Amino acid sequence: MNVSRRHLLKAALVSGAAVTFVPRSVLGGTAGTSPNEKVTLAGIGIGGIGNPQLKDARNAGFQVEALCDVDDVHAKKTYDEFPQARKYRDFRDLLASEGDRIDAVYCGTPDHTHAIITLAALRAKKHVCCVKPLTRTIEESRAVLKAVREAGTATQVTMEPHTSEWACRTMELIYAGAIGEIREIHIWSGRPVWPQGMVDHPKFSDPVPSTLDWDLWLGPAKKRPFAAQWPEDSPYLQMACACWGGRGVYHPFNFRGWTDFGTGSLGDMGCHRANLPYKMFDLKYPTRITASNTRMHPAAFPIGCMVTYDYPASEKFPEIRMVWYDGGLKPSVPKCMGNETFPAEGVLFVGTEGMMFHDRILDPERAKKFENVPKTIQRRGGVMPEWYEACRGGQPASANFEYSVPVTEFVLLGNLAVQTGKPVEFDPVSLTVKNNPEAEALIAQPYHNGWTL
Repeated sequence: MNVSRRHLLKAALVSGAAVTFVPRSVLGGTAGTSPNEKVTLAGIGIGGIGNPQLKDARNAGFQVEALCDVDDVHAKKTYDEFPQARKYRDFRDLLASEGDRIDAVYCGTPDHTHAIITLAALRAKKHVCCVKPLTRTIEESRAVLKAVREAGTATQVTMEPHTSEWACRTMELIYAGAIGEIREIHIWSGRPVWPQGMVDHPKFSDPVPSTLDWDLWLGPAKKRPFAAQWPEDSPYLQMACACWGGRGVYHPFNFRGWTDFGTGSLGDMGCHRANLPYKMFDLKYPTRITASNTRMHPAAFPIGCMVTYDYPASEKFPEIRMVWYDGGLKPSVPKCMGNETFPAEGVLFVGTEGMMFHDRILDPERAKKFENVPKTIQRRGGVMPEWYEACRGGQPASANFEYSVPVTEFVLLGNLAVQTGKPVEFDPVSLTVKNNPEAEALIAQPYHNGWTL
């Protein structure tokens, strides 16, 4: 269904129903490094978010020994940050050459190469941390799940952790009944901050810089010519110039809006926003997903969308509805917030006895009543400290791959509803979609250029 942005912006809060408890799943043993030994790390895809996240890894205790990127210019800042690290262009060469010199692998590449890198690292029995979303397709996520179960190593996805102070406090308040029985969760993001809504890939091409291996950047994606920047007469130039990635068509950063390479705003931010609800209510798979969005073309994700997920009742809780918004779309601001407005990113919980925005109870009287709810949930140090602890044989990271696959598939299934314009009723066992063959065809997508899972 195609709808206007104005229509989406008028979307009001709806009533659903539910809750679920969040057991702390300890997911099988990991082959941890001795607590007395250093944990050596290789970074693959280091030019974008990889730079700050590798610095976070170093601060957590990892020893960065090797670095790999297909773009020498984009990676230079990180190479300079870790001058002692051995450098590679091809991740396969890194894994083959480093062998036992590295214990762990960080993957910070574009979405379409997450699976081939994480699978190669897991098959080499390395601990692995991957940026979100873990994969671009459901077939890939299931392959990664199988591989991590076989490897038994420590894993982590770089989602906003549900072990932070505000996340834990939110859980404690909701479990204490601060707003009654949860009916709905509304989550949103101000993304995209890159071009989306393109009708097709560019018809022009540019020379590939000698500092970039374009074929390696493409990996298993369909082969297409390199395009550096949108030309002056392009309708997408203004959109690109206003975004974080500048005028670039695909690289760096602007891959996210293309269906061949990225997963759109939902894939980029949905894992962050949905992580806490998934943990808090032990969510797994919705029974039905529907989407409303601006015009969708096969090549690129739409400028804005609203995706509704309906979850079945569990043993502890009734049904629940979760709604995702992006492209500037947000739920209506509750009357009790007066003239306040919602920020670009947020989570709103709707219960039978009130509402919470993040960990803030919106009714002042109820907030006062529940201000002394005790702290009972463990706070942890963040993405990299959690992973480091797991690599050294401690408790699993909170967003380990086993936990993260359903959260990853949350965004991927939502994209199926957006891309097809039809409801998605997904069977997580048979990997089929009822009455939506177009969506089912996107669960497993072809690999090109000789790459395989």
